[in-house]
Amino acid sequence: MSSFTERVIRAIKLDPAVYEEVEADRSSMNQAVLVVILSSLAAGIGGMQTGGLGFIVAGTISALIGWFIWAFLTYIIGTKLLPEPQTRADYGELLRTIGFSSAPGMLRILGVIPFITGIVFLVSFVWMLVAMVIAVRQALDYTSTMRAVGVCIIGWIIQILLIAPILYLMGVRAGM
Repeated sequence: MSSFTERVIRAIKLDPAVYEEVEADRSSMNQAVLVVILSSLAAGIGGMQTGGLGFIVAGTISALIGWFIWAFLTYIIGTKLLPEPQTRADYGELLRTIGFSSAPGMLRILGVIPFITGIVFLVSFVWMLVAMVIAVRQALDYTSTMRAVGVCIIGWIIQILLIAPILYLMGVRAGM
């Protein structure tokens, strides 16, 4: 079994085998939680010039909640609505693989470097999205990468539709 650091590096390198590994390793859930926390802390620190200390705490909590929602939506969409014949997965497998797909987000800590925050966050976002597609493809045993992309897009749209009204009710509006 790989160490935590080795797994994170392999996830950042987009190694499909690491997603298969954490999918099968039920004991890697704590590692997946740690990846999500470290990634969100890196985002908070990297974006602290604009968000302040409260941004770190709120960002970490919302990242954990978003991870649970995203994994659940992916599980439902990928196993019930768009499965391939060989698709076999449970919610825990998706939590673990999707958790590790947050690993490239740890690079957002580089956002503390003046004048590159935006590009660091953009590159990290795209990198995490690619990792998410790989994680979903591996966890759901898909042969089609496009099917994994479809699951991710549908899940993202549903998550936005669920979260936007909540953020609105909490007073998080554009311009405030």
